[in-house]
Order: sequence, then structure tokens, then C-alpha cells
Amino acid sequence: MGLVWLEEGSSSVSSSPLQLFSMMSLSPSLSSPNNLLLREMKSEERGLYLIHLLLTCANHVAAGNLENANATLEQISLLASPDGDTMQRIAAYFMESLADRILKTWPGIHRALNSTKVTMLSEEILVQKLFFELFPFLKVAYVLTNQAIIEAMEGEKVIHIIDLNAAEATQWIALLQVLSARPEGPPHLKITGIHQKKEILDQVAHRLTEEAEKLDIPFQFNPVVSKLENLDFDKLRVKTGEALAISSILQLHSLLAFDDEALRRKSPRLLKGSNGIHMQRVLPLSQTTLGDMLEKDMVNGYTPSPDSTSSSPASFTTSNSMNMESFLNALWGLSPKVMAVTEQDCNHNGPTLMDRLLEALYSYAALFDCLESTVSRSSLERLRVEKMIFGEEIKNIIACEGPDRKERHEKLEKWFQRFDQAGFGNVPLSYYGMMQARRFVQSYGSEGYRMRDENGCVLICWQDRPMFSISAWRSRK
Repeated sequence: MGLVWLEEGSSSVSSSPLQLFSMMSLSPSLSSPNNLLLREMKSEERGLYLIHLLLTCANHVAAGNLENANATLEQISLLASPDGDTMQRIAAYFMESLADRILKTWPGIHRALNSTKVTMLSEEILVQKLFFELFPFLKVAYVLTNQAIIEAMEGEKVIHIIDLNAAEATQWIALLQVLSARPEGPPHLKITGIHQKKEILDQVAHRLTEEAEKLDIPFQFNPVVSKLENLDFDKLRVKTGEALAISSILQLHSLLAFDDEALRRKSPRLLKGSNGIHMQRVLPLSQTTLGDMLEKDMVNGYTPSPDSTSSSPASFTTSNSMNMESFLNALWGLSPKVMAVTEQDCNHNGPTLMDRLLEALYSYAALFDCLESTVSRSSLERLRVEKMIFGEEIKNIIACEGPDRKERHEKLEKWFQRFDQAGFGNVPLSYYGMMQARRFVQSYGSEGYRMRDENGCVLICWQDRPMFSISAWRSRK
């Protein structure tokens, strides 16, 4: 993994966390808080020390050393802040996640502390809209997905689109408008929307039906209330004569959680050490850089303790859920003309806590840096996105194991392997689609956003770090 250096003037961040990671080389003085007035540290010095404390704390948590973990969390709490500079904000959510992982070893206490936690549906909708507005990622995904569908469906009179997460109508309203302008007239369009919440599907159905009537397009919406892993494929109502497209935006990675369950049934002892990780060899933080650590194979650096057990013993009860292989095989069986997939291009599915924490520090530093460069620190909208989206994702990556750990983001090359094994062939995204997306990214107003062509797929980057991948596939018969 290459280290990322920000060009001078490319961000409003006084000390970008990506810069801190690149330059990190901790001196002995940083490991001794008694020699420092923590609250009076300069931003850069504080950022380096927070990284050191987070790695130290994760080390203690993984080894099951709760007393030292507690002492380190106390030090982090003096420096971290959800409304401070970028590194302070990141540290606040990683601190919370490490503490949550500790609490999960006492399930009764953990459940009691979270028993009254309620998120209103209106808040969920609002924060997803804020993510859509504050970043270009979803907009670019919609543009490229729709273009891939339009090109694959040229000349088709009956089109069926399956949306694996029909949470938002915006993408399909744009598609309806393009289809209405076809010279030969609009096709008959059916959209099957999958979502866990009926209220969300009802809202999407209402907006799309209204738009289709306005444009005089024959339209049908088929709602399927279901989690993805429990999906009944018969409810998709795919019929002979329909040209089928599938859209998956930030969904497929969650099914990797059930690969653990399948693996556990084949080899029950293999995953026993997935929660508590015993450090056979602790890397001396005062003599290495975080960049050096990320370059190494962390699996060789940290080995599971035979005495460790999962924090969620009751969570392995979902044997009827589909894992990734069976789900992709089922999609292949539908014979889609095109399947467009957007995923986070990160490696958050490592086998150990330290694997995931190191990679997550890098990738979420980039996301927080995006906001730091474009949104005021005092913005309530920024705080909501950081807390309700990024904070919850970080917590899931760090604190959860087994089927509870849904945020298993992986790199594009891993998806290539999976789709190929499932019988899908890559469909290169068209030059026209890429030009549309590139113009959109360039007009967004920040030089930090970039787009890269990767084997006919698109990587949306912050500086030089890939953040999201967009690719298209078809069943290979």
C-alpha cells in the first residue's frame, strides 16, 4: 500500500490525518504522557499521540488486558473530541468502538446500556440524504449505474430492474427521465425494490409512480420487505421476456458476514479466536511508522490466542441466511443483462482486530478529511454524518464479530475474483459514462476528489487513495 501525501493547498486541514500516518515516527517522549501537558499539545503532535494511544489501546483490548485498556481509553478521552480537529474526531469514534468491544464481553451490561437506544426513521432518511449531498460518491455511482443499464437495455421493450437497497428514488427518477426520451418510445419498466422497512419502500414507490405518470411511462413497482441475506428469490417475480438489470450500491459486502458462519460449520475451531487476539509479537511503536506497519502482513504479526472466544456466542444462530457464494449463484441464475455494483474500496474484513483497526484508521481518515476540506467543523450536518454513518460503521468493524460484523468492505480485486468464480464476466464501463462521471467529480468544487479507470471499472479517490469502486457484470453462460 502506497503512502498518501497531500499536495500543498489541496485541503483545508491543518494536519491531515493522512499526512500524520505518512510521517508517523513516534519518539520515546510520546510514549510517556507524564512528560506532556496533554491538553496543550499542538494539533500535529496531538494527532500523532492519538494514533499511538489508539494502537496501544487496541493492543491491550486484543490481548484481553482490560486494566491497561481502561487506562489508555482515559488518556484518549482527554484528547479526543467529536467536534475538534480531524484526528480528534476520528479518535472519538475509534475510542467509543474499542470501549464497546470491551463491553460486549459482558452481554448483559452491553444490552442494558443499549436497551433504550432508538433511531427514528426520519433521522435515518435525513442522514442518508446528507451523505448524498456532502460527498460525490453516490451521485457518481448513480450516473455510472444508470448509464450501464441504459446501454445494456438498448432496444428492449420490457425492462426489469432489481434494486438490492431501494432506499432512495433519486437514482431511478433520473433513469425514468432518460428512458422517456428514447426515440422509439419508453419501455415498460418494472422496478423490484428490496429493503428491510416497508415505510421506506412505500415512499420510494410513491415518488417513482408519480414521476412515471408525469412522464407517461408504463411502470410497476414490486416491493420486497426483506433483509438481503434472507431474500426469497421467488418474490423478485422475474418473468420470461423481461430484460433484467441488477443494481447493488453498498450492499454485497454485508453478506460476507455469513461466510464466517459457513466456515465455522466446516471447521468449528477455526474462528474461535476471532474476538480476543493474543499478541504473540508486539511491534514496538516507538521504533516503527504506521506506514511500515500497514506495509507488512499483519496476519504474520498477530496470531489468535487458543484461549480466546467470540464476544457474541449467541450470534451464530443464522444458519438459514445466505452467504456470498450462494447469493451470487442465485443472482447468476436470474441471467441479468447487466449487474452494476458499487462498494467501498477498503480492506475492512481482516481476520484480526489489529488488521481492521489499522486499515480503518487510514480509510476513515480520508473520509473525515473530505469533510474537513469542504464543511465547517461546527456544522451539525457534518456531525450527524460522522456520528450516525461513519461512527456506526467504525463501531461495527472494530467491536463486532461473526454475523454481527456487517461492514466487511473489500478491495475491487477481491470482488473480481468472487464474480468470476460465480460465473459473471466483467462489462467495461463505457467511455461516455466515465466522461459524464469525471465531469461531475471535477465540478464538485474540491481538488481532492479524483477518478481512476481500473480495468474497465471506476475508482473514486480522495487524493490518491481509492474510496469507492463501481463495476458492471453480466452472467457468463
